[in-house]
Amino acid sequence: MSILITGAAGFIGSQLAYRLWKNKEDVILIDNFSYGHEDNLTFEDCDFRDKIIKMDIRDREGIKKLFQENNIEYVYNIAGIAPLPDCQLNPQEAIDVNLTGFVNILENARLSGVKKVIQASTNAMYENETVFPTVEDNFNLPTLIYPNTKYAAERFAESFCKTYGMNVTCLRFANVYGPHIDCLRKQPPFVAYMIRELYYDRTPIFHSNGEQRRDYIYVDDLIDLAILVQKSAGFDAVNVSSNKNYSVNEMYALAQEIMGKNIKAEYATDAHYWEKYEGLYNGKYPIKESILNHEINKYSLCDNTFAKEKYGWIPKVTMQEGLKKMTTQICKMLDGLK
Repeated sequence: MSILITGAAGFIGSQLAYRLWKNKEDVILIDNFSYGHEDNLTFEDCDFRDKIIKMDIRDREGIKKLFQENNIEYVYNIAGIAPLPDCQLNPQEAIDVNLTGFVNILENARLSGVKKVIQASTNAMYENETVFPTVEDNFNLPTLIYPNTKYAAERFAESFCKTYGMNVTCLRFANVYGPHIDCLRKQPPFVAYMIRELYYDRTPIFHSNGEQRRDYIYVDDLIDLAILVQKSAGFDAVNVSSNKNYSVNEMYALAQEIMGKNIKAEYATDAHYWEKYEGLYNGKYPIKESILNHEINKYSLCDNTFAKEKYGWIPKVTMQEGLKKMTTQICKMLDGLK
């Protein structure tokens, strides 16, 4: 019996693959490498580069053959397009991958009798929520393309469960951080960005006033829950959150303490963040400034009571411990680039 992981060359997918491999599971890995990277696939005691299959989840014949030729027990669909600008600038592609690709996985899982599909969803669908901490079954619907693709994917997952008796859990990730997160790309996640800038003794540029608060989850804690949900039946959607949030300024102060740095950050207007994405402003109907301002300044805090009560899951890694582990790995990686 095998476990299929899509998006396996990304940060989360590769870390999940490594954990399952250490647990002696037989893993099948696919990625189309539009966002994944080969360097995520190498570990001190394991190298997945020769094992991973270059394949897109939208590939009907390829995915069908993969399921037919392997006895797949569980599927983790981590593949997707997440960056807000990418989704807004090319909504057809985002919908095609995040929704049509996922339905392709669901249909082949149905035909093959897969025990459970675990879908990577997002707490971004709570972007319009005003009551905190946010619970899974009561929130205002999202506005932007990315969270809407994930919300729609959940509805199809629920449809397959109700129609065919399948089992699907959608994990609504908070902001995931940890070792091997991509800090080199043009616009890395905030936590990776600040560590990279501190490493090079550069002044980081933050947006707004740095008081905006987000919730985070350490990648190992996320994987713990992702494994626990394998055995549940039917459909559910689960917040994957520490139930704590931190401001940009608090995170930066902690990173400076860990790295022994004292560099005062600069603060730019919200518009500075978006000015490199001219396409958002093109056409007769440019994106609303209020939407962009909200995205920069939004507050997020997800309730994790459901995960604790149903799955007995408790996040173990504190922010200080997680940031320290992440900083050590990033600095070691950047040392190797010199």
